[in-house]
Amino acid sequence: QVQLVESGGGLVQAGGSLRLSCAASGTFYSINTMAWHRQAPGKQRELVATITRGGSTNFAASVKGRFTISRDNGKNTVYLQMNSLRPEDTGVYYCYVVDVITAYWGQGTQVTVSS
Repeated sequence: QVQLVESGGGLVQAGGSLRLSCAASGTFYSINTMAWHRQAPGKQRELVATITRGGSTNFAASVKGRFTISRDNGKNTVYLQMNSLRPEDTGVYYCYVVDVITAYWGQGTQVTVSS
């Protein structure tokens, strides 16, 4: 019943911007941390950004200053605003939602940045 629906991925030229969204639907107790991870081709999945329910954020060094994570607690939705995109940002981006006990992964959305 729980589902994380992502949108906003696609193909963009270097220097461009994309905004990813992830809407968590279903029954949750209390969502604490929401996050975005990504996996580049041939690479391990890595943490991109996190945001707590109170709004505290953390970013991977490689995206700091370029990406912004935000959330709408009323809609159980997390966003990732990606600016100044680089080819190395290419990968599958995964939404991650942490409830009190259970954590959920989105299906992943492809982001491709061309040079």
